[in-house]
Amino acid sequence: APPTSCPPDNVFGCHLDTLCHRENTTIPRFVEKCVRAVERRGTHTHTHTHTETTPSLMSDTQLLYIILIKYKEHLDLEDGQWEEIHVITGALKLFLRELPEPLFPFISYMKDLVRTLPLPNHDTMELLFKHLRRVIEHKDSNRMSVQSVAIVFGPTLLRPQTESANMTIHMVFQSQIVELMLNEFQTVFSQS
Repeated sequence: APPTSCPPDNVFGCHLDTLCHRENTTIPRFVEKCVRAVERRGTHTHTHTHTETTPSLMSDTQLLYIILIKYKEHLDLEDGQWEEIHVITGALKLFLRELPEPLFPFISYMKDLVRTLPLPNHDTMELLFKHLRRVIEHKDSNRMSVQSVAIVFGPTLLRPQTESANMTIHMVFQSQIVELMLNEFQTVFSQS
């Protein structure tokens, strides 16, 4: 059953499963409305890339947010009031940012991926990460923080099959994945 921590008829701040279950769909209607409105107005325009730091955008997006809460699903994004694409894209980003769980729940994918590893890989990885977490517990004396361990072990544990010109980019992602695994060790290696 989907989580139910969402007020009835609310769209912002709802768990995606709850909202889709309530709407009997797999994509929230608000997301579909925003995407359709932006695509109708033109994805080639520069205005859809504005940041939320623009004062007028903040107020327009907040206004759209308030109206959406007030009028629920009956919001008409084709109304001339919402002519600026950046207002709609800002509201869409706000919707995504307020999801209780990110659209891409990385931890659950990581857990599923680790669970499907061959048993020797899984068990060796679990032992190694358990050890590395113990090393990190003494970071004040050994200077091995989560980030330091991730930088040291990322390229070793997650090296690409072939060398490429993008080794620096690979190293960043490798260390981020190892850092995530260290920080979320209990979740990733839990039996449930």
